[in-house]
Amino acid sequence: MPDICLGFEVHQPLRINRDFRKELGEGKRPEELFDIYFDNCWNRAILERVARKCYLPANEIILENIDRFKGDGKKFKVCFSLSGILVEQLERWAPEALESFRDLARSGCVELLDQTYYHSLSSLFSSDRAEFIEQVELHRALMRDCFGQEPIVFENTEFLYNNSIARTLEALGYSGVFTEGAERILGWRSPNHLYRADGAGIVVLLRNYRLSDDIAFRFSNRDWPGWPLTADKYAAWLSATPGDCINIFIDYETFGEHQWPETGIMEFFRWLPIEVLKRENLAFKTPSELISSHSPVGVISVGDFETVSWADEERSTSAWLGNDMQRTCYRALKGMEAPVKGSRNESLIKIWRLLQASDLLYYMYTQPRPSRSVHEYFSSQPPAAAFWALMRILSDLNERIAEALPEPARSSSLFLRVVPPDRAFHFHEGGAYAGLSAHSLEEFGDAILLASDGSIGFHMARGDFERWIRHTIGDADLADEVGGMRLGGIGELRAALREAVRRRVSELRARGGFGWG
Repeated sequence: MPDICLGFEVHQPLRINRDFRKELGEGKRPEELFDIYFDNCWNRAILERVARKCYLPANEIILENIDRFKGDGKKFKVCFSLSGILVEQLERWAPEALESFRDLARSGCVELLDQTYYHSLSSLFSSDRAEFIEQVELHRALMRDCFGQEPIVFENTEFLYNNSIARTLEALGYSGVFTEGAERILGWRSPNHLYRADGAGIVVLLRNYRLSDDIAFRFSNRDWPGWPLTADKYAAWLSATPGDCINIFIDYETFGEHQWPETGIMEFFRWLPIEVLKRENLAFKTPSELISSHSPVGVISVGDFETVSWADEERSTSAWLGNDMQRTCYRALKGMEAPVKGSRNESLIKIWRLLQASDLLYYMYTQPRPSRSVHEYFSSQPPAAAFWALMRILSDLNERIAEALPEPARSSSLFLRVVPPDRAFHFHEGGAYAGLSAHSLEEFGDAILLASDGSIGFHMARGDFERWIRHTIGDADLADEVGGMRLGGIGELRAALREAVRRRVSELRARGGFGWG
């Protein structure tokens, strides 16, 4: 008798101001940056539309079905994972929708999950996961203060999971964690059971992605053999599925936003609980009820360099870290942690965290279809445009953080900052761009290892490296050292450049008290 756990991810990012230029922020205080870095007219319009099309009608359907079965032996139950960013937007622009989520939380049939407050990739930042833990605690307080619940089950951003994350969550007191039931971590085993994390006691709940994606992605696809998907047909599939539990977890915006009402998705949702509970072998349970009802049947092990997610066919971190643009932005965000917290400026810390939303890196995805078509659906601009827009903002924020620090941390942070693409060092060879750029000293040191001999010789002969370090980065000491290099072979020159930059970055981090992150 499989128990059905129906879960919903509820999140809307704050989309950035694509037209941001440095001059827009001149003379502005940190607390004014929110309306300069983010396009809040656009954000409000999207949030109000999603609330109207999805949150309010879908919440009403859930409450109707909870009431319908509240006197029966088998009740309709669901779970939600609401990001802190989403809750803040609801408070500001759609309070009626927020109150409807509170009504769900008060129903006794809805379990809330914890996640990172800012829907970030902070679980990947460092081995100590300090920022991740802070965001988890912020979210835990939000669920308690806003909804009156203290979650014991966790759903990490984009279902990101590995053994180390599991151990961190167990230490924070969580009993269970959701992740993707991907074949590469399951092998021959089924996702329709509970498992235990390798090296920890926390329970792992695995999403049945095939049955989840039948609703989320294939519902309106007329070329799909399963079309049209009706509630009774889907309930029959669930009834015939073996296992202890079936975890169906999808974006809540599937209902009415991604799948329009004209597709019949709302009527499907309205009738699904009725059809499921008709079947004697099916019942709805919340995640914590699954944990108390079933025992793990095995161990799930995912190494730190094999992190799993629910995104794309790869189900890895490649949706956010798969190309140089994404990695540049990720490293910039990660590198700001020590300086921004050292500034003790709550407005700057808040902005930095809002910019960590995984969506902003997701928009830069460049791999071929079919995965790219999904990314393009959520993005409103080409990947390169998304990169330029975010990097302009990150560069400006980086400078503001540095200015808020005392010496010597201030100058160290300025030398280590990222610069926007129009001020990056772009390697050339044979009169053409070589496809390699550096947006910071640290990235420049890595690029030296990748640049061709011809490119290094060309730029060194012209003094380009020295000029960029002196006039763009502002580090006269390193510029003097690079300008004074007189080595014969390109191999020796490459090694000397790399070592000089590596040593300087290390010195600046130590002087600023930033560590290595």
